[in-house]
Amino acid sequence: MWLATGHTDMRKGFASLSLQVQEVLRRDPLSGHLFCFRGRRGDLLKVIWHDGQGACLFTKKLERGRFIWPSLADGVVSISQAQMSYLLSGIDWRNPQDTWRPTSVG
Repeated sequence: MWLATGHTDMRKGFASLSLQVQEVLRRDPLSGHLFCFRGRRGDLLKVIWHDGQGACLFTKKLERGRFIWPSLADGVVSISQAQMSYLLSGIDWRNPQDTWRPTSVG
């Protein structure tokens, strides 16, 4: 899973985002990897994925808050499946905090 750093024009569709993956990120958009893009305001996320048969474009908009995003101007960051889950939930995927756990039983 790859995050395109910086912000992306959210008017772009699959073809434009795939071209960005290929030309700017220097990755293969047909590889089966997930490529994530965030808009300027930070509350909208687009994910493109090619499953071998066709292209998928997913969108998620947060009602409150913003997606935590790398600050590099141009580039790409690789994240794990667990980090992607945090990201989609609006949690800081770079340093997730454990919830409080009891220290003793009884």
